[in-house]
Amino acid sequence: MKIKIIIGALLLSLVLACSSKTKETEAETSNPVEKIVTLTAAQLKNVTLEVTQPESRTLSETLKVNGKIDVPPQNLVSISMPLGGYLKSTLMLPGMFVKKNTVVATMEDQQYIQLQQEYLSTLAKLNYAEKEYQRQKDLNQNQASSDKIFQLAEAEFKNLKITKNALSEKLKLIHINPNSLSENNISKSISLYSPIDGYVSKVNVNIGKYVNPTDVLFELINPDDIHLNLKVFEKDINNLYVGQRLFAYNNSNPSERHECKIILISKDISNNEHTAEVHCHFDQYDKTLLPGMYMNADIELKNEAQLSIQKEAVVSFENKNYVFIKKSKNQYEMTEITLGNSENNYIAILNADMFKGKDIVTKGAYTLLMQLKNKEEE
Repeated sequence: MKIKIIIGALLLSLVLACSSKTKETEAETSNPVEKIVTLTAAQLKNVTLEVTQPESRTLSETLKVNGKIDVPPQNLVSISMPLGGYLKSTLMLPGMFVKKNTVVATMEDQQYIQLQQEYLSTLAKLNYAEKEYQRQKDLNQNQASSDKIFQLAEAEFKNLKITKNALSEKLKLIHINPNSLSENNISKSISLYSPIDGYVSKVNVNIGKYVNPTDVLFELINPDDIHLNLKVFEKDINNLYVGQRLFAYNNSNPSERHECKIILISKDISNNEHTAEVHCHFDQYDKTLLPGMYMNADIELKNEAQLSIQKEAVVSFENKNYVFIKKSKNQYEMTEITLGNSENNYIAILNADMFKGKDIVTKGAYTLLMQLKNKEEE
């Protein structure tokens, strides 16, 4: 009998304990977090609060991309020696600026002498062959010479003329003027000239080295048309247009921003990265920007007008964003807000219907948040 009484008492105490916990839980859920701040007259005197209503603004969203400094093919020049030869002298150093038609190197080789010799010998033979051709032509017209002899003279004259023209073009390749060449000015040395105004980017030879026709001696860059080549994801391409402005900067000096303009948007999307190339021009070329240098860029994207509020009106609490709406002279309600893009001191409101025509605290919002936290801790 005693055992039954003890078991019953235990069951009763267990039921009462569960009932008590249920009531505590119901009490906790029935009291949500307080979001109303009520200020006393004394607090209103000591607190500076300013309110304003959200207004419609067109804010620019910034698209952040990256890329590198690039040079179009027509502005990157490789200087080679078409016939090969030995480098006799050069003063070129990487970074040096050279003007168009400036001598960049002097080359020498015995084949230059041989080419000039062949040209002058052909020229002498051509003079004789031309006279012989005219003489045989006159004789043939007077039937004093056979057609075969005339045809041989004509063929010899034309062959030498072809050879002379071919050798003339070869001489021009190594910058020798065939019209001014004579037996008195044959040279073993020739000069290479810069085809553009630009900077020396590479020097691949040294004095005394033999270079082949396929070897690149120097590389020059024309800085007038240096590009910024950006990689933009396909989802963002439709937001860009030719003529759009942007600011570029590198990681080593992010405070120095270079203004650019989009001049070309590629229509080809890469298979691996799903990006397209966007080419931009610098408004002012900076000599410190070198081809191959990696750059970041901020592109401003214009959006439609959105309801916006000053950034200082937004407070963060428990990983959410809130603003305080004025309910009365001394009462303010903390209301959750969903934010969009921002520009300058304004930020867009995505759940705009909740805030149209409402007075929102801009200055003093964090003071109200502190007052609310202190109230919860009491």
